[in-house]
Amino acid sequence: MSTVDLLLEKLGYNTLCTIGEGAYSKVKMATSRKHHCKVAIKVIDKKKVPAEYTVKFLPRELDILRQVRHPNVITAFEFIEISNRLQFIVMELCHTDLLQLVQSTGPLSDNMAKSLFSQITGAIQYLHERHMAHRDLKCENILITSDHNAKITDLSFGTILPNDSKLCTTYCGTLAYASPEVLRGIPYEPRKSDIWSLGVILYIMVTGKMPFRDSSLNALSKIQRIELTFPRAVEVDAECKRLIREMLQYNPNDRPDIFNVIKHDWLLPANNIQIHQ
Repeated sequence: MSTVDLLLEKLGYNTLCTIGEGAYSKVKMATSRKHHCKVAIKVIDKKKVPAEYTVKFLPRELDILRQVRHPNVITAFEFIEISNRLQFIVMELCHTDLLQLVQSTGPLSDNMAKSLFSQITGAIQYLHERHMAHRDLKCENILITSDHNAKITDLSFGTILPNDSKLCTTYCGTLAYASPEVLRGIPYEPRKSDIWSLGVILYIMVTGKMPFRDSSLNALSKIQRIELTFPRAVEVDAECKRLIREMLQYNPNDRPDIFNVIKHDWLLPANNIQIHQ
């Protein structure tokens, strides 16, 4: 048993396995004597990560998690700091993530996509209304519960904007989901960048494929300028295609904000949809 596992055991958490690993953290599944359920514990060893992360990004993530209360944003139960080295974030445990769901089932049905995307956009509306942006939206950061509800997680690159006009100059996120302005390294409005990432996520949900298929930053930046196409083998609702194209506008000023995304014709019936297992 590792030192971290032994320490968590003393704190009332019996670790079962590692269920995720990022650049700066690991996520362990554990049983909790305190919360009487299985939980996910994000483990950050501050001695092993860049100073910028511990000074800038980690405090922001903790601040956002302490503030947010939304059914479609992951709930943090407890924050534990050990000797200025280890940081534990104890969170609710989910069944899978959106990427694994699509990989296992293929493209989601129109009803399933509407239901999940309505929940995702509702959570982003909640953040944007409070002058927060996620800045690393991707399918792996959308967790799915056993009853098929969506939970946004990993706010490592989240930011709180002091006012509506502030542009960001921290170029973070995941290449395949990053907006053109982030890839170009120019000051960007983070909420419009979130909208681009949502467009990529919805495209993957309904097609099972990436909208832009190049791993090179320069090549990807060029491909993003080309008119978006959809695979012929997959039937996608025309209104859904229109919404995706609106969100994946190269110019951020041409993209809708989250409030207009939620009011889009394709999503309006989503509140009446029930997913039957």
